[in-house]
Order: sequence, then C-alpha cells, then structure tokens
Amino acid sequence: MGNTDSKLNFRKAVIQLTTKTQPVEATDDAFWDQFWADTATTVQDVFALLPAAEIRAVREESPSNLATLCYKAVEKLVQGAESGCPTEKEKQIVLNCTRMLSRILPYIFEDQDWRGFFWSTVPGAGRMDDMEDEDEGARPLAESLLLAVADLLFCPDFTVQSHKKGRPDSVEDMQSLDSCEYIWEAGVGFAQSPPLNYIHDINRTELLRLLLTCFSEAMYLPPTSDNSILNPWVTFFCSTENRHALPLFTSLLNVVCAYDPIGYGIPYNHLLFSDYREQLVEQAVQILIVTLDTPHPSIGPNNLFVNYLSRIHREEDYDFVLKGLARLLTNPLTQTYLPNSTKKIQFHQELLVLFWKLCDFNKKFLFFVLKSSDVLDILVPILYYLNDARADQSRVGLMHISVFILLLLSGERNFGVRLNKPYSLHVPMDIPVFTGTHADLLIVVFHKIITSGHQRLQPLYDCLLTIVVNVSPYLKSLSMVAANKLLHLLEAFSTTWFLFSAPQNHHLVFFLLEAFNNIIQYQFDGNCNLVYAIIRKRNVFHQLANLPSDPTTIQKALQRKRKSPDVISRTSSQETVSMEGSRPAVPAEPGTLKASLVAMPGIDKLTEKSQVSEDGTLVAVPQTESPQTPEHSAAAGTSDTESISGRDNEMARRRLSSSSSSAISHWNPKPDWVLSWKSKLPLQTIMRLLQVLVPQVEKICIDKGLTDESEILKFLQHGTLVGLLPVPHPILIRKYQANAGTAMWFCTYMWGVIYLRNVDPPIWYDTDVRLFEIQRM
Repeated sequence: MGNTDSKLNFRKAVIQLTTKTQPVEATDDAFWDQFWADTATTVQDVFALLPAAEIRAVREESPSNLATLCYKAVEKLVQGAESGCPTEKEKQIVLNCTRMLSRILPYIFEDQDWRGFFWSTVPGAGRMDDMEDEDEGARPLAESLLLAVADLLFCPDFTVQSHKKGRPDSVEDMQSLDSCEYIWEAGVGFAQSPPLNYIHDINRTELLRLLLTCFSEAMYLPPTSDNSILNPWVTFFCSTENRHALPLFTSLLNVVCAYDPIGYGIPYNHLLFSDYREQLVEQAVQILIVTLDTPHPSIGPNNLFVNYLSRIHREEDYDFVLKGLARLLTNPLTQTYLPNSTKKIQFHQELLVLFWKLCDFNKKFLFFVLKSSDVLDILVPILYYLNDARADQSRVGLMHISVFILLLLSGERNFGVRLNKPYSLHVPMDIPVFTGTHADLLIVVFHKIITSGHQRLQPLYDCLLTIVVNVSPYLKSLSMVAANKLLHLLEAFSTTWFLFSAPQNHHLVFFLLEAFNNIIQYQFDGNCNLVYAIIRKRNVFHQLANLPSDPTTIQKALQRKRKSPDVISRTSSQETVSMEGSRPAVPAEPGTLKASLVAMPGIDKLTEKSQVSEDGTLVAVPQTESPQTPEHSAAAGTSDTESISGRDNEMARRRLSSSSSSAISHWNPKPDWVLSWKSKLPLQTIMRLLQVLVPQVEKICIDKGLTDESEILKFLQHGTLVGLLPVPHPILIRKYQANAGTAMWFCTYMWGVIYLRNVDPPIWYDTDVRLFEIQRM
C-alpha cells in the first residue's frame, strides 16, 4: 500500500475516533486495527495526522475510547514481545503502536485525573487472555508496557542480530532468550561488537523514544525538593522486575561511549549517508541520564541502573568510558581546514550530565579520572563551552553544569596538580593569547566570564572563585597573563561601590585573597609573575586595609554606583588580542527557546569545608555562621533581569553594577556591618610580603636604573621569604556536597534540555509541562 493511502486510512481512523460519541468496544478489532495494522506511517506522520486538539477532545469527550486506544496499543506491544515479531507485518504493528503511544502519553500526563490511568489494572473486557492466571492478568498497564518495550529491545531480527540461521520457531525463544548475549555494542562487560545494522538502530531508537516519553511524566509535576517522590515509571523499569536491566544499561552505555561521529576519518562522510547511529546515541544518553536521576543510592530504592553504574570497577572499563566521553565532548571543538567536513554532535549537555552522574555515583571512577592527565581532555571542552556560552542567556544551564563539574573536580587535590601541565592545544577560543598551563587557561576563561558574560551569571561568581581557591595551593607557576587577570578581578571587586552594593559581594574579595595567600605560602618559588603583579598593584591591598566604613563614604559609594557605572580599567592592550580562528561569544538569536531553571543553592549550601592535614588527608571543618559567610539569599539565584550583550571589558563594571542592583533593591549597609567583615580580611601575608619585597625592588630599580620587568622578575624568582612570612595557614578545601536543592536543579535542567532537543518529532511541544517554563528569547 502506498504511503499516501496509509496516511489517508490513518487520518480516517483518527476522524472516526474523534467523532464517535459512543464508546467503541475493545473487542471491535476492525475499528482498532485501522490505527496500526494496515498502515505504514512514520512517526512524523503520526504527529501530523493526530493533532493535539483532537487528542484532548477525545480525552475530554469520550474518555473510554482514549482508554481503550491506549490499552489496545499496549496489548499489541505485549503480543509482539511474546511472539518475537517473526513477520514484517508484526514488526510494522509494533512500530505503529510505539509511535501512537509516544504521541498520546504526554496528553495523559498533562491531565491530573488521567495520570493514574496507566497504573490501574484495566477491568473486564479484553484482558490479554482469559486463560491466564489471575496475577499475570492484573498487572497495571504501565508495567505491561515497560516490560514489553524491554523485551522488544532484545528481539532477534528486529532490534538485535539473530544468532540462529533460521527463524526462532517457537514463543519460548523470546522467553528463554539470554539478552546478555545480545548487548548492542562492545565496551563495559562485553567484548563483541555486533555488525552495524541501521534497521536495528532505527527500531531501537523508536522504542527508546517511547520509553523516554513514559519517563517524562516528571515534566508535568511542579519542581519539588522532596527526595522521596520518585518517578514510578523509572522506578519500575530499573527494578528487578525488568530482567533486561543489566544488558540494557550496558547496551546504552556502550553505544554512547563507543560512538565516533567523525565518520571513520573520511571527510564529508557524514553528508553522504544519514547517521542512524547518532539518533540512537542521542536517545540512549537521554534514557541513561533520566534513569540515573534518582536520589543517592543511600536514600533511593534499589535502582539497578544506579547500582550497575556504581559497581563498574575495571580500569579498562573506566578507560573506555572516559575516552569515549572525552572524544564526544571534544567533537564540537575540532576545527578542521575543510568547513563542515566533520559532523558536529549536539548532545554535549547530556554528556556532561552523564559525566556528572558517573563521578557522583562512582567515586573510584572520579579518582581514575584524576589519576592521569586524561582529566584535561574533559576540562578543555568544558572551558570551551563556558567561554562560548557566556553571552548567551539561553545557555545559562550549560554554564551552571560546567561550573558544577569543575567544582566537584576541584575538591580533589589531584585536579589542582594536573592543572600544571602545559597547555599546548590550539582550540580556537575568544580569549587572550598566552603561553602557560591548563591553570592559566582556566583563570583566563573565568576572568572572561566575569568581565564579559551576561549578568544572570553573577550567582556563579562564588563558584568560579571557589574553584580557583581550591586549586590555588597546587599551582606551581602562573603566567603573567593569568596573574594580571586575578589582580584585575580583585581590583574590580574591591571598589567601595561594589563592596557596599550587596550583602555578599565582599565574599569575592575573601576568595581572591585566600587564593593569593595559598600561592604565596605554598607555591612562592615558581610564582614570580603573581608576586610581581601583586607588587605592581599594591595600592589595591592598601586601600582594602584602609577601607573606610563611615556612613558618608558608604552613601557616596552607593550614589556613585547609581550615577555612573564606570568601567573596569582595561588591562594592557597587548593581552586583548584573541586567539586566531576564534569567534566572539554572542547572545542568543532572537526567538531562541529556553527552559527556565530553579535557583541554585548558595555556595555555603553547595560545599562543605575540609582542612588538609599534615599527611594530606581531609578533615571536615564544623560549619560556623561567621559574618563572612551569611546565608545566601535566593534572590541572587533567581534574578531574571535583561541581559546586556556588550562583549567587552568596558561593560564589566556596568554589568556588575546592574546585577547587584537587580537582586538587592533595598539593601542599606551600615558601618558596623562593614567592620564585621573588614576586620577578618586575610591581608597579613600579603602585607608582610609587600613590606619585605617592595623596598628591595625599588632599590634595584634605582641602583640599576631599571625599567625592564625581566630583571625584576629574575630577582623575584631567586628571592625567598622563608622565615619572613606568618606561619602558613592550613589549606581549606570547599568540597561539593549534594543536597535537595541541587537534586532539584539537575532534574529541571535535564528535562529542559531533553524537551528542547526532541523537536523531530516535537514530543512535548505545546503540552502543559509544569517542571519548567518554556520562554522565547
């Protein structure tokens, strides 16, 4: 039958369904079969021929018909799973029902009264088979559907290679099939790579799309920080009831981590044939992150996917996963001399969530990542995304997850140590050219985000500087460019108008001073560039030490801020030359859709302080409510003010000014507030350093008539402050800690990404989602 006839027949069936006011019997196969038996429609056809308004009309006006349609479609999937779909016709029926359910489910979820429907057992008419024993017959529809999909994902000659030459001749074959022998791809726990079969890939993709749609009930509930509310679809699917849980988890992980989008090294290869594997990989990574989005194993019930992920332990498995993720995350950065010659993947946000889950649920994997410089293959793409998205408000979620990953990594000493590796890659990034290490790259990118990102990023400044503090004790030698950037930030954050304009702004100064102190106390020898920059900018430290706190000065500073948001002083011009081949970061195109996010907890909720003891072990520091770390106001996280899209340093001061004012409109600082934290500014080490070194440097300049900084640097390089500085303070590390607020943030971010990435077909578009709002830029 031609495709046009199929479409007409399907459309005719839909019209009949919407116009029938009387319930149609479940036994009326002639009617129900029109939807799947004799049609060859694509999933796009089903979406086009079954409009939203008509699904809602049936739901409101003839609910029993919608119920029967769902029930009959599930019944067909169950039959297909039992028979193993030996004929083409049966395969077609299964695919048609899969598409039909993917279309209808969101409209079941958006209506509160319908949400329980799939979890009820369908009474009376047409149980699978009246001969079956009672308990089998009484499964809720959702369970029957999920188990059928799981079976169909390991169905020989439909979604996996058959191991028999002939056809499976009896039903027993599907029941007794050991799906662990049919894992889709070599990798973790499986050595054979089955031959690529694009039809199997397409069929898997369709079934996974239905599975993702089942899981998406979460989108229709408002965000909650209550950890005990679980997604019933995910909970059942990842339980021991699903006999395919292990091979499916392994298949999904291996398909993602083994994928190589480059088209096996042949330029333009991806333009010649459609890459069905890419669509499968996208669905697979989305299913993985949704199934892993559960409370920590300690709280959640036994989610087998989380369980298997946390138990991966072989070095070669870690290596396979890490190399695969690094290869895919680096893919959008690979600039080639032939434009469009390599395929660019679009699912880097899902990959970052997966990487996050791996590190969070499998601590041994995290240690493996940090054991070698392979961690830098994850760091560089993350810094690239951060830099590239900094001016684009529709990508604020990407900025957050990237920063969280770096915060998590920075809690481990090895991360700081790895950053000392020289940076020699030439990924085109819109940042100043520098010669140095990966630590320099990180600092230069963070500086760029703070001085020329959009203002909704201000809640991240604490996180960015916490990362810098966490790694600072291990940084052997900062470049001059990075040293100047850090001092430039201190200069910007320590002006009176910035310090007085919001209750938390002084924290940023504390973080920077702490980082300088760590470097001076623990890495003085290799850091003559930073010491020189501190000497050059010594007036900033003197001004901080003598910060006025009288009411007149406070008021003046606040007025000046309102009148003229003056600019952050430009750093010397040679540093503003950007890398060759880089494109500037740009705001979102008008009309771009974005999903709203819940506010992030403040840094004091996100992290837990630990002290590094003599032997290098960490000891938790009891939380004290010092004035230095008051509770963060949620307002800082939720301010939704308009972006200023200027891309330059000159905008930074204005941006700092407007973002502070958006969150705190009625802030009225008092002298005793200023004194409460001013007395705690950790300036002793730096003041001592200046006291000792400034006279010596001045003397050299006078004696030798020097104006050349290389001579001064040479002197500083060989200088020493042993015995002259205060006793080194213990190193404080702020380690990321999970909490209900971050769990809720991850859940809304992940589903927002999945919503926006599934546009063909647009599974959830224009349905009444409640977990987030879709906003047009």
